[in-house]
Amino acid sequence: MVALDREARVQGAGERSHLHTIRTLLPYLWPRGSLEMRGRVLLAILLLIGAKVANVYVPILYKDAVDILSGETAAVIVVPVAILLAYGALRVLTVAFGELRDAVFAKVGERAIRTVALQVFNHLHELSLRFHIERRTGGLSRAIERGVKGIEFVLTFMLFNILPTLVEVTMVCGILWVLYGITYAAITFVTIGSFIAFTLTVTEWRLKYRRRMNEKDSEANTKAIDSLLNYETVKYFGNEMHEAQRFDISRRQYERAAVQSKTSLSLLNIGQGIIIATGLTGITIMAGYEVAAGTMTIGDFVLVNTYLLQLYIPLNFLGFVYREIKQSLTDMEAMFGILSVEREIEDAPDAPPLEVTAGAIEFEDVRFRYEERRGILDGITFRVPPGTTTAIVGASGAGKSTISRILFRFYDIEAGSVRIDGQDVRDVSQESLRAAIGIVPQDTVLFNDTIYYNIAYGRPDASADEVEEAARLAHIHDFISALPDGYESMVGERGLKLSGGEKQRVAIARTILKNPRILLFDEATSALDSQTEKEIQASLREVSRDRSTLMIAHRLSTVIDADQILVLDGGRIVERGRHAELLVRDGHYAEMWWRQQETAELREELEQRLADEESRAGEATAVAEEDPAP
Repeated sequence: MVALDREARVQGAGERSHLHTIRTLLPYLWPRGSLEMRGRVLLAILLLIGAKVANVYVPILYKDAVDILSGETAAVIVVPVAILLAYGALRVLTVAFGELRDAVFAKVGERAIRTVALQVFNHLHELSLRFHIERRTGGLSRAIERGVKGIEFVLTFMLFNILPTLVEVTMVCGILWVLYGITYAAITFVTIGSFIAFTLTVTEWRLKYRRRMNEKDSEANTKAIDSLLNYETVKYFGNEMHEAQRFDISRRQYERAAVQSKTSLSLLNIGQGIIIATGLTGITIMAGYEVAAGTMTIGDFVLVNTYLLQLYIPLNFLGFVYREIKQSLTDMEAMFGILSVEREIEDAPDAPPLEVTAGAIEFEDVRFRYEERRGILDGITFRVPPGTTTAIVGASGAGKSTISRILFRFYDIEAGSVRIDGQDVRDVSQESLRAAIGIVPQDTVLFNDTIYYNIAYGRPDASADEVEEAARLAHIHDFISALPDGYESMVGERGLKLSGGEKQRVAIARTILKNPRILLFDEATSALDSQTEKEIQASLREVSRDRSTLMIAHRLSTVIDADQILVLDGGRIVERGRHAELLVRDGHYAEMWWRQQETAELREELEQRLADEESRAGEATAVAEEDPAP
């Protein structure tokens, strides 16, 4: 068994034998129901056998030509020409069969790689939000990248290099046994067996260095990606040197493991050379003595040496291929290990689609925790009547965003129930559930594509007019139209080229375009200035009309028109009612409200003071320009 690196362990992949990994790959090479792919595999095997038979028979023709050339002159004029022509034809057939084999099998191999990659990609999207929160993106991407390359390497070299080479070695040993006795076959077999045993032993010992290299390579890559994704944060705190040191620590550990790996590789190569040289020397000396004694011809001597030299190249290559296949299998284990991660959230058998009629949302005694020691929601009960707006407010960490994740069924609750129009979300298909809900999240992440693509993502089959109308409702159409490339403008990695408010408005437009029956706004206007917030709030009220809407907010000015406000504290609903009612009660909500009002007043006062100072500075500059000093 091979221990997987840390990325694979995070992904839940257990230890898997190389044999298990190969067995996992085989069905992709013999796909069920695909006669074309299976036919290609069979034809490739026949071509492989043809190539090896031709390759093994070539030295025999060479021997016959040498013997004839060493004999009577009369025979030399005609017979060697025919043999040499056959020799040349077999050489051509060896190459042709090999190339045809590769051409025939290419579609099988590429189809297998594509199918595996697609299956892993789909499986990743089926895994729970918990998995994706705990994963390390850089390590995961490298595991998949190396795994796909590993499959390609294994298909290319194991199927058409290692196995054919072993077949050729067996055939050569058999021919030597038949023609010259068991001693020649035994020496060849012992040489090859010693070579393989030595290679296996040393390679197993060296694998610990390769695994460490993989681990540190993934670690360094993860740190680099994480640092670059948080480029602005690094700059805010001036921590470029700190990030460089973190990255260099992993690269230094990788360097140490890489040096050990390359040093041990030199030891392996030296040992392999000694074994091959010993075998070649021994069998050549034996053949030389027999030629001198007259029991072997010059052609026999040439045949023995030709076979050994012919085997030497693939045997020497076998060492490299075996090392790389071991590494490829290790990489494949990590990738296939992802497929072994069980889905935390699954549809019930034959789960029906959600049927949204009125759009009523009900949470009844919902209890949830992310982990055993961290309770989040403790007996949450509320109802969002059809066509109304319910706001959820509270301090950070109170569990507001968790409610949205539960509604989308990113997590299953421990107790209680969540229902939409009387249907428990655990009993309906996840696809239909998420199709019925539209969300504008607090942290808006955009695809590194055009603005048009990011808005149209809400409904990919929407027309250009519908996309533009959604942008108008989100008050971003004028901004987009003013850009040099308009809707075809690229937003950059994670939307880095747009401001927070612009990204938020793109997200709002995307949700408007989806046109869901239920709306969920998770701090939807948190990144907007006061004026833009008021404009979008008016649009959101219009969009939310006749739809059940759940608003999660920290800024209370955004929820004053809600039909119902729920105040969360410590995972419980401590107050509920309308804005005016809650202010009269003078409880948690009122305290939050007046605190935010004071903060807003201070902010307005500071903004006014800065505006006044800028105005006075501008007036002073104008006076100085009109009456310059002498």
